[in-house]
Amino acid sequence: MSEISVAIAGAGLSGLCLAHSLLRAGFDVQIYERDPEPHIRRQGYRISVDEHGIAALQRCLPPHLFKLFLATASPTDKASYFRVTNQELGEVFRLTFKGDPSGADLRTPRQVDRQTLRAIMLEGLQDRVHYGKEVLRAETTSDGATLHFSDGSCIRASLVVGADGVNSVLRKQLLPDCEPDDTSSWGIYGRSLLFHKGRSLVPRPLETSGVFAIGPSGRGFFFTAMRFGEAPQTAFARLGVNQAPPINDDYVMWGILLPKEQFPEHQEKLGAEALQRLAQEAVRDFHPVVQRFVERADVDYTMPVRFRVAKKPDMWPVSRVVFMGDAVHVMPPTGAHGGNTALRDAALLADKLEAIAIQGETLEWAILSYQEGMSKYAFREVEASKTMMKRFSIKNPLMSWVMLRAIPWMRSFTNKSLTIE
Repeated sequence: MSEISVAIAGAGLSGLCLAHSLLRAGFDVQIYERDPEPHIRRQGYRISVDEHGIAALQRCLPPHLFKLFLATASPTDKASYFRVTNQELGEVFRLTFKGDPSGADLRTPRQVDRQTLRAIMLEGLQDRVHYGKEVLRAETTSDGATLHFSDGSCIRASLVVGADGVNSVLRKQLLPDCEPDDTSSWGIYGRSLLFHKGRSLVPRPLETSGVFAIGPSGRGFFFTAMRFGEAPQTAFARLGVNQAPPINDDYVMWGILLPKEQFPEHQEKLGAEALQRLAQEAVRDFHPVVQRFVERADVDYTMPVRFRVAKKPDMWPVSRVVFMGDAVHVMPPTGAHGGNTALRDAALLADKLEAIAIQGETLEWAILSYQEGMSKYAFREVEASKTMMKRFSIKNPLMSWVMLRAIPWMRSFTNKSLTIE
């Protein structure tokens, strides 16, 4: 395997996950990241890792790093819920997820902090991640590919993996007809410390819930608490990891869904304070609990998000450049499958590449087999997320009244425990 060199463009979750697996299998792996240092840019907060994501991490990470992932993930001892409510937090419906007091059932979803998980996966790869390496283009041949960087340098590898996110320059070059579509909604993400003056910002009836509150005029508000099972600083030290955990305190992750026409022009260039003011205006007629999340936010962590939907390639050439994650199948956050699908990509590609030695397959077979397998599950999740986002945008007045007024009113008589003061 040392004869096959792999260059990964992008040191996000999927790129690092793949690198660990290939490095353990004996491949020559290098990772090229455009950011000048690991945690300079906000890339989201709490994510939900399902059975596919957990299986991918277990398959790819060294055992002590997988233990660290489990240790810092949210506790699983209580049942958890996904609730859809109106703007006053009146419940429309909920989905229930059984708890696992033992924490041993790896099919039970975990909530993890994205930056903490990334720090975990940087461990052991310090000398293989090269920062400040912005990819400009790739040149492919029958036996490899050359990556060109903005600093004038270039490298050649047997295989290049494009894990460089939704704005991937490699996808734009090699799959020019697959530029993702904008959805009709954009978002603002934020973070607020869970405890304020010793009290939790999340009411007790919602402490193990993810909540999506549907508001008027196409607005929506999602929130959930990120509680660490073990404080990252303690867990990192206990398991001998040299990375410094970027986050140590429990927090509330929240996101606002807005029709994109309600954003100012050039919204991606808005500063955190301007976004914070926009967020406060957007939730002025939501429940006071929702308003408190925004009022007590860590302003520096407020960021804009464009929700985009990938296009499946009509023809997918087998070349020495392959893609993973948002670079090829970006999807809206509804459904919480984006990160899991990216991790699943990493595990699948690792399987196919390792089969070259184990089963005597060719690199071309591995690339083709990966692309065929990934496209089946990934674009199914893209469509599911797209459909769910449309369902959260209720435009029919009668349906809106039934969903957001009549149903919560009727449920209030049978679900007094959910009354939020």
